[in-house]
Amino acid sequence: MTRILAVPAPAPEAATQYFGAELAFEVDPDDLVRDLEAGHTDGYVIVETRAPEAFAQARIPGAVNLPYRDMTAESTKHLDRDLVYVCYCESVNCNAATKGALKLARLGFQVKRLSSGITAWIAAGYPVEGAATPGIRCAC
Repeated sequence: MTRILAVPAPAPEAATQYFGAELAFEVDPDDLVRDLEAGHTDGYVIVETRAPEAFAQARIPGAVNLPYRDMTAESTKHLDRDLVYVCYCESVNCNAATKGALKLARLGFQVKRLSSGITAWIAAGYPVEGAATPGIRCAC
């Protein structure tokens, strides 16, 4: 038996539920850049969840900086609760986006997480704002 089939694939209904839930929680960088390039920016805010020095170094165009460590009811009271907040951080090696999304969700906001972070965004050749100095670091 192959390793791939050692554990049977789920029933189509279970796969639909699982993968549908995954897409509800995550945003693909390619989908985000296509939306940005097309000017489709209504309904969501891109949130850099790392420290301000990381935000200054390189950020996705239009992103706002809300370091997850500083997220409180007070620091987020100005945010529009009708929007979806797409959180990102450095890479899959950093969990600042996950921590930020969790904090925002606990505060009553709708959230998604950008998969792979700014490192993958830059590696794909997508546009960035900021100093864009080499050596992106977690800085969370």
